[in-house]
Amino acid sequence: MKDSRECSDPVMRGALAALQRAAEEARRIAIQTGTDLIVMRDGKICRLSPEEIAKLPPVMEPDPQADKPEIGRAHV
Repeated sequence: MKDSRECSDPVMRGALAALQRAAEEARRIAIQTGTDLIVMRDGKICRLSPEEIAKLPPVMEPDPQADKPEIGRAHV
């Protein structure tokens, strides 16, 4: 499978970043509300406590292109 950053479709390139942002938000909400998070690890369903979630490394990888606007993309 191709790396999504190499895809010519801008929607597909943004899909990975959107999923990573959603995962970070789910972690933040779980910690804030004291809720366990259900995840899949090595093909098994696991329950993580807020304490375990807080110890996890960030989901999002630094994007070297993040500061560079795309041509034709409106910025608000």
